[in-house]
Amino acid sequence: MRKQIVAGNWKMNNDLAQTESLITALKNQTKTTDAEVMVAPTATNLWAAYNALRQSNIEVVAQNMHFAENGAYTGEISASMLKSIGINTVILGHSERREYFNETDELLAKKVDAALAKGMRVIFCFGEELADRKAGNEEAVVGNQIKNALFHLGAAAFQNIVLAYEPVWAIGTGETASPEQAQDMHAFIRKTLADKYGNDIAEEVSILYGGSVKPANAEEIFSKPDVDGGLIGGASLNAEDFFAIVNAF
Repeated sequence: MRKQIVAGNWKMNNDLAQTESLITALKNQTKTTDAEVMVAPTATNLWAAYNALRQSNIEVVAQNMHFAENGAYTGEISASMLKSIGINTVILGHSERREYFNETDELLAKKVDAALAKGMRVIFCFGEELADRKAGNEEAVVGNQIKNALFHLGAAAFQNIVLAYEPVWAIGTGETASPEQAQDMHAFIRKTLADKYGNDIAEEVSILYGGSVKPANAEEIFSKPDVDGGLIGGASLNAEDFFAIVNAF
């Protein structure tokens, strides 16, 4: 049975003191479901967050990593460096990395390979922009992002891959994605996996929704049969809101 997961992506927010304060607040919340809970602090605070949460049921994950093992890549972090401080999961392909840092499917395939080679779990992000949605190209765009970055992998690799669909067109645009639209895309994603790897693999892969999930809409979104949780942005910076989403299962 596939896992239910709620992952909080803190992005470039919270210095060390703010991170410690948020972690303390998270520890004071109660989890009433069996869903996995993850948080992704900024890179400078990963070690502190890992130490603070190592005895809890909250996993600390990374927001990004480089594909190289080491070398002249100023400012970058490798999979081995993350593993050395206890980080075993990494977010790759986030829409902001694609947009602001020009990350391509080809580059992301190399990052995925590097993470899996070190035994890491990957939360792989993808999604269409507003122009794609209005043109009716959303399935073609999403399908290609998945195929280009992941379909060189063997079936066994998907034991360590979580997918995260981000409807970029519904984040900060004034447009709204309905729970039905989320389900339709998640069902398409699962069918895309099934066509390549078979139903058994497709049914085991968790697919998260990353389209502005909040306490007010989480229960309805998570009730959809192909939505296995959420990749949460702004709402994850408030411990009470974040756990309201976790408990929406």
